[in-house]
Amino acid sequence: MLDFKHRKDTIVRPRFRDRGIYVLPNLFTIGALFAGFYSIVQAMNGRWEHAAVAIFIAMVLDGLDGRVARLTHTQSAFGAELDSLSDMVSFGVAPALVIYVFALKGLGKWGWIAAFVHCAGAALRLARFNTQLEVADKRFFQGLPSPSAAALVAGFVWVLVEYDIPGAEVAWLAFALTLFTGLTMVSNLKFYSGKEINLRKSVPFFVVLLIVLFFILVSSSPPEVLFLLFLAYGLSGYVYTTWTWMKRRKSATQGLPEAQK
Repeated sequence: MLDFKHRKDTIVRPRFRDRGIYVLPNLFTIGALFAGFYSIVQAMNGRWEHAAVAIFIAMVLDGLDGRVARLTHTQSAFGAELDSLSDMVSFGVAPALVIYVFALKGLGKWGWIAAFVHCAGAALRLARFNTQLEVADKRFFQGLPSPSAAALVAGFVWVLVEYDIPGAEVAWLAFALTLFTGLTMVSNLKFYSGKEINLRKSVPFFVVLLIVLFFILVSSSPPEVLFLLFLAYGLSGYVYTTWTWMKRRKSATQGLPEAQK
Protein backbone atom coordinates (compact mmCIF):
# COMPACT_ATOMS: atom_id res chain seq x y z
CA MET A 1 0.00 0.00 0.00
CA LEU A 2 2.81 2.35 0.93
CA ASP A 3 4.63 1.44 -2.22
CA PHE A 4 1.54 2.26 -4.31
CA LYS A 5 1.21 5.67 -2.70
CA HIS A 6 4.86 6.37 -3.30
CA ARG A 7 4.55 5.53 -6.96
CA LYS A 8 1.40 7.63 -7.32
CA ASP A 9 3.04 10.61 -5.64
CA THR A 10 6.08 10.49 -7.91
CA ILE A 11 4.12 10.37 -11.17
CA VAL A 12 5.01 13.42 -13.25
CA ARG A 13 1.81 14.88 -14.62
CA PRO A 14 2.01 17.04 -17.73
CA ARG A 15 1.11 20.65 -17.17
CA PHE A 16 -1.99 21.98 -18.90
CA ARG A 17 0.00 24.57 -20.84
CA ASP A 18 2.19 21.79 -22.30
CA ARG A 19 -0.84 19.92 -23.61
CA GLY A 20 -2.77 22.95 -24.79
CA ILE A 21 -2.39 25.59 -27.47
CA TYR A 22 -0.48 28.77 -26.69
CA VAL A 23 -2.92 31.64 -27.00
CA LEU A 24 -0.72 34.73 -27.22
CA PRO A 25 1.33 34.11 -30.41
CA ASN A 26 -1.59 32.40 -32.14
CA LEU A 27 -3.75 35.47 -31.56
CA PHE A 28 -1.41 37.42 -33.84
CA THR A 29 -1.50 34.59 -36.40
CA ILE A 30 -5.29 34.47 -36.37
CA GLY A 31 -5.31 38.26 -36.67
CA ALA A 32 -3.13 38.02 -39.78
CA LEU A 33 -5.44 35.35 -41.20
CA PHE A 34 -8.46 37.57 -40.52
CA ALA A 35 -6.76 40.51 -42.24
CA GLY A 36 -6.10 38.36 -45.32
CA PHE A 37 -9.68 37.16 -45.43
CA TYR A 38 -10.93 40.73 -44.89
CA SER A 39 -8.81 41.84 -47.84
CA ILE A 40 -10.51 39.26 -50.07
CA VAL A 41 -13.97 40.36 -48.94
CA GLN A 42 -13.17 44.03 -49.54
CA ALA A 43 -11.81 43.27 -53.01
CA MET A 44 -15.04 41.47 -53.88
CA ASN A 45 -16.92 44.58 -52.76
CA GLY A 46 -14.70 46.91 -54.80
CA ARG A 47 -13.14 48.63 -51.78
CA TRP A 48 -9.58 48.51 -53.07
CA GLU A 49 -7.91 50.73 -50.49
CA HIS A 50 -9.27 48.65 -47.62
CA ALA A 51 -8.17 45.47 -49.40
CA ALA A 52 -4.61 46.77 -49.87
CA VAL A 53 -4.25 48.12 -46.34
CA ALA A 54 -5.51 44.83 -44.88
CA ILE A 55 -2.62 42.98 -46.55
CA PHE A 56 -0.12 45.36 -44.93
CA ILE A 57 -1.80 44.81 -41.56
CA ALA A 58 -1.51 41.05 -42.09
CA MET A 59 2.19 41.50 -42.80
CA VAL A 60 2.73 43.40 -39.55
CA LEU A 61 0.84 40.80 -37.49
CA ASP A 62 2.72 37.98 -39.23
CA GLY A 63 6.00 39.60 -38.25
CA LEU A 64 4.92 39.85 -34.62
CA ASP A 65 3.66 36.32 -33.96
CA GLY A 66 7.03 34.61 -34.30
CA ARG A 67 8.83 37.23 -32.24
CA VAL A 68 6.21 37.06 -29.49
CA ALA A 69 6.49 33.26 -29.45
CA ARG A 70 10.28 33.43 -29.09
CA LEU A 71 10.18 36.12 -26.40
CA THR A 72 7.59 34.24 -24.35
CA HIS A 73 9.06 30.78 -25.12
CA THR A 74 5.74 29.59 -26.54
CA GLN A 75 6.89 28.14 -29.87
CA SER A 76 4.99 25.04 -30.95
CA ALA A 77 4.52 22.83 -33.98
CA PHE A 78 0.85 23.86 -34.03
CA GLY A 79 1.81 27.52 -34.22
CA ALA A 80 4.24 26.88 -37.06
CA GLU A 81 1.61 25.02 -39.11
CA LEU A 82 -1.04 27.66 -38.41
CA ASP A 83 1.40 30.38 -39.44
CA SER A 84 2.04 28.70 -42.81
CA LEU A 85 -1.67 28.33 -43.51
CA SER A 86 -2.29 31.94 -42.53
CA ASP A 87 0.55 33.11 -44.80
CA MET A 88 -0.91 31.19 -47.72
CA VAL A 89 -4.23 33.00 -47.37
CA SER A 90 -2.88 36.46 -46.54
CA PHE A 91 0.10 36.57 -48.91
CA GLY A 92 -0.85 34.07 -51.59
CA VAL A 93 -4.59 33.99 -52.19
CA ALA A 94 -5.52 37.50 -51.04
CA PRO A 95 -3.08 39.57 -53.16
CA ALA A 96 -3.64 37.31 -56.19
CA LEU A 97 -7.40 37.84 -55.98
CA VAL A 98 -7.09 41.57 -55.28
CA ILE A 99 -4.88 42.24 -58.30
CA TYR A 100 -6.99 39.96 -60.50
CA VAL A 101 -10.30 41.65 -59.72
CA PHE A 102 -8.75 45.13 -59.79
CA ALA A 103 -6.68 44.97 -62.99
CA LEU A 104 -6.26 41.52 -64.53
CA LYS A 105 -9.85 40.45 -65.05
CA GLY A 106 -10.09 42.16 -68.43
CA LEU A 107 -7.14 40.15 -69.80
CA GLY A 108 -9.13 36.93 -69.84
CA LYS A 109 -7.11 33.77 -69.34
CA TRP A 110 -3.84 35.70 -69.18
CA GLY A 111 -5.16 37.57 -66.17
CA TRP A 112 -6.07 34.57 -64.06
CA ILE A 113 -2.90 32.75 -65.15
CA ALA A 114 -0.78 35.62 -63.81
CA ALA A 115 -2.78 35.65 -60.57
CA PHE A 116 -2.31 31.90 -60.24
CA VAL A 117 1.45 32.24 -60.76
CA HIS A 118 1.59 34.53 -57.75
CA CYS A 119 -0.60 32.20 -55.68
CA ALA A 120 1.38 29.09 -56.65
CA GLY A 121 4.66 30.93 -56.11
CA ALA A 122 3.62 31.77 -52.55
CA ALA A 123 2.69 28.14 -51.86
CA LEU A 124 5.96 26.81 -53.24
CA ARG A 125 7.96 29.49 -51.42
CA LEU A 126 6.36 28.60 -48.09
CA ALA A 127 6.86 24.87 -48.62
CA ARG A 128 10.53 25.35 -49.48
CA PHE A 129 11.06 27.67 -46.52
CA ASN A 130 9.55 25.16 -44.09
CA THR A 131 11.71 22.30 -45.36
CA GLN A 132 14.97 24.30 -45.28
CA LEU A 133 14.74 25.89 -41.84
CA GLU A 134 17.64 23.88 -40.44
CA VAL A 135 20.04 24.27 -43.37
CA ALA A 136 19.29 27.74 -44.72
CA ASP A 137 21.64 30.68 -44.24
CA LYS A 138 19.94 32.83 -41.59
CA ARG A 139 21.33 36.03 -43.10
CA PHE A 140 19.41 35.62 -46.36
CA PHE A 141 16.08 34.42 -47.68
CA GLN A 142 16.11 32.18 -50.71
CA GLY A 143 13.60 33.78 -53.02
CA LEU A 144 11.48 36.83 -52.32
CA PRO A 145 9.57 36.35 -49.02
CA SER A 146 5.83 35.97 -49.58
CA PRO A 147 4.89 38.91 -47.26
CA SER A 148 7.14 41.23 -49.28
CA ALA A 149 5.69 39.94 -52.57
CA ALA A 150 2.16 40.51 -51.27
CA ALA A 151 3.09 43.99 -50.03
CA LEU A 152 4.47 44.84 -53.47
CA VAL A 153 1.18 43.84 -55.14
CA ALA A 154 -0.92 45.58 -52.48
CA GLY A 155 1.21 48.72 -52.70
CA PHE A 156 0.77 48.82 -56.47
CA VAL A 157 -3.02 48.67 -56.12
CA TRP A 158 -2.97 51.27 -53.35
CA VAL A 159 -0.93 53.72 -55.46
CA LEU A 160 -3.30 53.37 -58.42
CA VAL A 161 -6.31 53.96 -56.18
CA GLU A 162 -4.59 56.99 -54.64
CA TYR A 163 -4.17 58.57 -58.07
CA ASP A 164 -7.57 57.44 -59.40
CA ILE A 165 -6.03 55.27 -62.13
CA PRO A 166 -8.37 52.45 -63.25
CA GLY A 167 -6.80 49.03 -63.16
CA ALA A 168 -7.89 48.31 -66.73
CA GLU A 169 -5.61 51.09 -68.01
CA VAL A 170 -2.51 49.41 -66.57
CA ALA A 171 -3.59 45.79 -66.93
CA TRP A 172 -0.43 44.62 -68.69
CA LEU A 173 1.77 46.42 -66.17
CA ALA A 174 -0.15 44.64 -63.42
CA PHE A 175 0.32 41.41 -65.38
CA ALA A 176 4.11 41.92 -65.47
CA LEU A 177 4.27 42.84 -61.78
CA THR A 178 2.23 39.79 -60.74
CA LEU A 179 4.44 37.48 -62.78
CA PHE A 180 7.50 39.18 -61.28
CA THR A 181 6.38 38.54 -57.70
CA GLY A 182 5.31 34.96 -58.35
CA LEU A 183 8.50 33.94 -60.16
CA THR A 184 10.83 35.83 -57.82
CA MET A 185 9.37 34.00 -54.82
CA VAL A 186 10.47 30.64 -56.26
CA SER A 187 13.82 31.87 -57.55
CA ASN A 188 17.19 31.12 -55.96
CA LEU A 189 17.97 34.81 -55.52
CA LYS A 190 19.16 35.89 -52.08
CA PHE A 191 17.33 38.59 -50.15
CA TYR A 192 18.68 40.07 -46.94
CA SER A 193 16.69 38.76 -43.98
CA GLY A 194 17.76 41.14 -41.22
CA LYS A 195 17.67 38.30 -38.69
CA GLU A 196 21.21 39.02 -37.53
CA ILE A 197 20.16 42.43 -36.23
CA ASN A 198 20.14 42.36 -32.44
CA LEU A 199 17.57 44.84 -31.10
CA ARG A 200 18.90 44.41 -27.56
CA LYS A 201 22.25 45.99 -28.39
CA SER A 202 22.87 49.72 -28.27
CA VAL A 203 22.96 51.57 -31.58
CA PRO A 204 24.40 54.92 -32.67
CA PHE A 205 22.18 57.97 -32.47
CA PHE A 206 21.90 58.33 -36.26
CA VAL A 207 20.18 54.92 -36.45
CA VAL A 208 17.39 56.21 -34.22
CA LEU A 209 17.24 59.34 -36.36
CA LEU A 210 16.87 57.23 -39.52
CA ILE A 211 14.02 55.28 -37.93
CA VAL A 212 12.23 58.54 -37.07
CA LEU A 213 12.72 59.82 -40.63
CA PHE A 214 11.36 56.55 -42.00
CA PHE A 215 8.15 56.87 -40.01
CA ILE A 216 7.80 60.49 -41.10
CA LEU A 217 8.13 59.48 -44.76
CA VAL A 218 5.62 56.65 -44.43
CA SER A 219 3.09 58.84 -42.62
CA SER A 220 3.45 61.61 -45.22
CA SER A 221 2.56 59.40 -48.18
CA PRO A 222 1.99 55.72 -47.25
CA PRO A 223 1.06 54.28 -50.69
CA GLU A 224 4.04 55.66 -52.62
CA VAL A 225 6.64 55.12 -49.89
CA LEU A 226 5.59 51.56 -49.10
CA PHE A 227 5.35 50.59 -52.76
CA LEU A 228 8.79 52.02 -53.58
CA LEU A 229 10.27 50.43 -50.46
CA PHE A 230 9.09 46.93 -51.35
CA LEU A 231 9.89 47.45 -55.03
CA ALA A 232 13.47 48.27 -54.03
CA TYR A 233 13.57 45.18 -51.81
CA GLY A 234 12.16 43.04 -54.62
CA LEU A 235 14.91 44.26 -56.95
CA SER A 236 17.64 43.94 -54.31
CA GLY A 237 17.93 40.20 -54.88
CA TYR A 238 18.72 40.76 -58.56
CA VAL A 239 21.21 43.51 -57.71
CA TYR A 240 22.96 41.37 -55.08
CA THR A 241 23.14 38.35 -57.41
CA THR A 242 24.54 40.48 -60.24
CA TRP A 243 27.09 42.10 -57.94
CA THR A 244 28.18 38.70 -56.57
CA TRP A 245 28.51 37.27 -60.08
CA MET A 246 30.59 40.22 -61.27
CA LYS A 247 32.79 40.01 -58.17
CA ARG A 248 33.45 36.30 -58.71
CA ARG A 249 34.15 36.83 -62.39
CA LYS A 250 36.60 39.61 -61.60
CA SER A 251 38.37 37.42 -59.03
CA ALA A 252 38.58 34.55 -61.49
CA THR A 253 39.96 36.86 -64.21
CA GLN A 254 42.61 38.28 -61.89
CA GLY A 255 43.77 34.76 -61.05
CA LEU A 256 44.37 33.80 -64.70
CA PRO A 257 47.78 34.14 -66.37
CA GLU A 258 48.22 37.14 -68.68
CA ALA A 259 48.11 34.98 -71.79
CA GLN A 260 44.64 33.66 -70.89
CA LYS A 261 43.07 37.03 -70.12
